[in-house]
This record gives sequence, structure tokens and C-alpha cells, in this order.
Amino acid sequence: MRICVYGAGAIGGHIAGRLARGGADVSLVARGAHLAAIQSNGLTVQAHDGTHHSRPKASADPRELGPQDAVIVTVKAPALPDVAASIAPLLKSDTAVAFVMNGIPWWYFLGHAGPHRDMRLPAVDPGGALEKAVGLPRTIGGVVYSASEVVSPGVVHSEHGNIRVILGEPDGRISDRAKAISAVLEAGGMPSPVTPEIRLEVWAKLLGNLGNGPICVLTRRGVRDSFADPLLRDAARRSAQEAQAIAAALGVTLPDSHVARVAGANMAHKPSILQDLELGRPMEIESLFATPLHLARLTGTPTPQLDLLVALAKQAARAAGLYPEIT
Repeated sequence: MRICVYGAGAIGGHIAGRLARGGADVSLVARGAHLAAIQSNGLTVQAHDGTHHSRPKASADPRELGPQDAVIVTVKAPALPDVAASIAPLLKSDTAVAFVMNGIPWWYFLGHAGPHRDMRLPAVDPGGALEKAVGLPRTIGGVVYSASEVVSPGVVHSEHGNIRVILGEPDGRISDRAKAISAVLEAGGMPSPVTPEIRLEVWAKLLGNLGNGPICVLTRRGVRDSFADPLLRDAARRSAQEAQAIAAALGVTLPDSHVARVAGANMAHKPSILQDLELGRPMEIESLFATPLHLARLTGTPTPQLDLLVALAKQAARAAGLYPEIT
């Protein structure tokens, strides 16, 4: 199975390493020093089950990689317009494209039953570029849990064994194409359940992103260090409860155990949005923070704490030149 990972950073690199270990013909779209190192020395993934080395084909130009059976998009949300502009050479008529990312996905309401059916989200798909370039029929939703970091060019370190990639069709089918990608990942040592409720999984991950992301951006510390203050741990719980309420207003019921998981988090890992702030990279504020709050306003869901924390996190991003100033 020919699978291209588009965006081989920490998460994409880990997924690519697992796909190669599972027997796929893997290629990567990457850039910079990370790309150069992979081209010269291959890709190394340091994980709980050992160190895995592979030699995938890698390029900054999808035209050099050719048509694929599947593409797994793992870029950060601000890079999606670039994906839309350049993904075409990777696509055959039946190529599946799995968007394995954080935040509210561009396809969330397309074909979805309910009062907001087919509503577009221009903040996460400006101009409908992804819908035009990829389209809903090709699209598979994805959620990833993998505390990973690029520790040096070509080398990805995964902090612990609680890893998984959850895949699901937007229309709720358990499709052969999703099962095929899942089988390769699982053969490579990464659990990959296929779910009929991918939107529920999107919100389950978002509870953590909203619970710890704004707080860690403001403290500039990882989850464990931030939550050492009981007041901040309680604030994370309240943020997760507000996110739970937004999901419920959209018809997604998350059990209270998901909120408890966020409040009980004890990992040293820094959320990716904090890593981006520290490294001066574009931050996923729109998909992780702003769009969920837009949906809160759309559904009339009160989110007073998230409103404040996200406003402060935006100011921290503005101070670093990573978010537009208020005009």
C-alpha cells in the first residue's frame, strides 16, 4: 500500500515510522533540516517499544512522490491552504485522504445531519480550498494521541506508550479504506481503531486541547508543572466542562469521565501549541480555540472561562508576532 504522510513533523514522523514498520511503501512531504536529514540518513522514531529506523522517500514537492493509495495529512492547521494548493499530484481517482489533526476539522458539518448541515468553516478552510482540492468523498477523519517531539532533524521521540490514531468516515461508515490504513498502522505497533463516531472523538481530544492548551500557553510550562497549582488544575476542569457543553449543544454527548481525565492529567509533555509558541511557529489558534468558541456562540452555549483564557492566549501569541493584532 502506497501511503504518503503530508507533514512529517513530530506526529507525522511518528506515524510514518509506524507505517513503514507495518509494511507500507511510505513517502513523506517534509521541509527544512528535517527533510534533509531524512533524505540523507532516514527517519528514526524513538518510542516505548524500541527505536525504529526507516528510509522513506521524502520531498518538499509532492510531484516527486506521485499518486498514492492513501494520504495522511498531519500538518498544523495554518498549513492547510498550502496542502490544498499542492496535494493534487498525490491523488488518484480513488485515493483516500485522512486528516489526522487537532481541532475542529474543515469537513465537520458537511453532509452531517442537524440544523447546521453543510455549514462551512472558513476559519479552518479559507475559501473552501480543501473542499475543492480534496472533497468530502475522499476524506477520512482522524484523531491522534502521541506525545511526540522532533529532538533533532530526522529523529522523533515519543514520550510514552499511550499512542493511537483513531480513524472514521464523516458519514459514520466503517469503510474498507479506513480499515486498510488502520491495519498497516496496527502492524507497525500503533493502535488504530476505526469508529462510526469520529465527531465524538474530535470533541474528546478537544476537551484536552481546550483544558490544558490556553493554560500552558500562559504559564509557558508543561501540563504537569502547570497543574501542580490546584487552582490551575481546577481551571482546566472547568474549561473541559465548557467544551463538553459545546459538544452537547451540537449533539455529541461526552461522559464526565472525559472531563476527569483532563483534570487528572499528569504528563510532563508540553502541548504542541505551546511548542509552536516557543519555536515561533504558526499556532493552531483558529482550529483549537477560536472555532470551538464560534460554535459556542452559534449554539448559545456560555463559555465564560474559555472566553477569558483564549483571549489571554491570543494576546500571548500577538506578543510573539504569531497572531493578528486587534484592529
